[in-house]
Amino acid sequence: MNVEKTIKLTKPLQLESKTIIHLVLVNQKITELITEALKPFDVSIQQFNVLRILKGQNGKAANLSTLNERMISKMSNTTRLVDKLILKEYVKRTTCETNRRKVEIFITNKGKEGLKKMSDVVVNTEKKILQSITTNEMNNLNELLNKLNTNN
Repeated sequence: MNVEKTIKLTKPLQLESKTIIHLVLVNQKITELITEALKPFDVSIQQFNVLRILKGQNGKAANLSTLNERMISKMSNTTRLVDKLILKEYVKRTTCETNRRKVEIFITNKGKEGLKKMSDVVVNTEKKILQSITTNEMNNLNELLNKLNTNN
């Protein structure tokens, strides 16, 4: 991708700016493709993430705090996401018997079945996104991204 051409610049960007803009453009493209893949399930990427977190609880309850900590996108309104998943019958929310102030959230069987189908589609989409780079290049890219993630 030629960043300058993509954003219609006539002169080259500084390398740092070009790199950041390139990361943003790639992120947006990945988000578009995964959003499109999840469209038939009427589920957002954030809702998909909540379902994966709940499935990873292996039958144990999660609370909103647990979901917030483990969300990929920290800006999500977790309460709203859970409410939407409840309407779809993918999750259920109960009040803890020992602490009435504590809300417990579980994935339902319907949620597990839906998540399996969604996961298959997302995995295929991820493979398509990454088809032009080798395993070695993916490992190198992850090492570079780790460096960026630990700088701040």
